[in-house]
Amino acid sequence: MRTLMIAGILAVSVAAHAQYTGPGAQPESVTVKQLQDSGKKDQHVILRGRLVKALGDDKYQFADASGEIPVKIDHHRWPSGQAVSDSTMVELTGKYDKEFVGASKVKVRDIRIVPALVQ
Repeated sequence: MRTLMIAGILAVSVAAHAQYTGPGAQPESVTVKQLQDSGKKDQHVILRGRLVKALGDDKYQFADASGEIPVKIDHHRWPSGQAVSDSTMVELTGKYDKEFVGASKVKVRDIRIVPALVQ
């Protein structure tokens, strides 16, 4: 009986840590052009490029080889102790905030500096 209870508890704890790993489970790596042409509202995305301009508050202009898009990066999202300039290659993970009126943008959840050798 005790063995059966332990097995039941283990089965429940394993099931509680299960997660979906199929299509759409991870953010998609896209270009700015792909996002602007066919991005969906609240789509989770990964962008790789450069922050080319500060627009004020927590807003910046992001650019890759295909185009530019505004991004919003809260101050607590910046990598601690690492400087980012307009020539620094970054990888942004976030959510596409598609607007039907006005400028669409990406709300950044994570910012990672891409090492020079990976660029």
